[in-house]
Amino acid sequence: MSFNSSVLITSVIIAVVGAILISVFNIAVASSAIVFAVGAVLAGLVSSLTGNSGEGKADTTTLYVGNLPYRANEGSVRELFSEYGKVFSVRLLRDKQTGKRRGFGFVEIATSDSKKVIAELNDFEFQERVLKVRLANDK
Repeated sequence: MSFNSSVLITSVIIAVVGAILISVFNIAVASSAIVFAVGAVLAGLVSSLTGNSGEGKADTTTLYVGNLPYRANEGSVRELFSEYGKVFSVRLLRDKQTGKRRGFGFVEIATSDSKKVIAELNDFEFQERVLKVRLANDK
């Protein structure tokens, strides 16, 4: 169990702002500031202690998906890939000038599902097109 230093810094800043409000304004504003500060500190502590600070990111793999139908959208691609593994994101590329889809994109999935997804969906017929699915090249 580790304590996130940004939570401490945020808590100190909120406490200082609360103290300034108490000294400058009346007691009604001060009581609201105190309630806000206590809530913010507690929320930060709970987030830090439960591990929601982004340190435990899921292990993901990005797949290249080619020969997509031009009418396919992110939702339909997500739905297809979700049948075979956990999907974190879908990006379908568009032509910068026309805004039309370019027929390929990238799907970020759980690494543990990547081999299964490639095996199942490479050469899979989707909306009358045969998909090409492989590991994406690193940039």
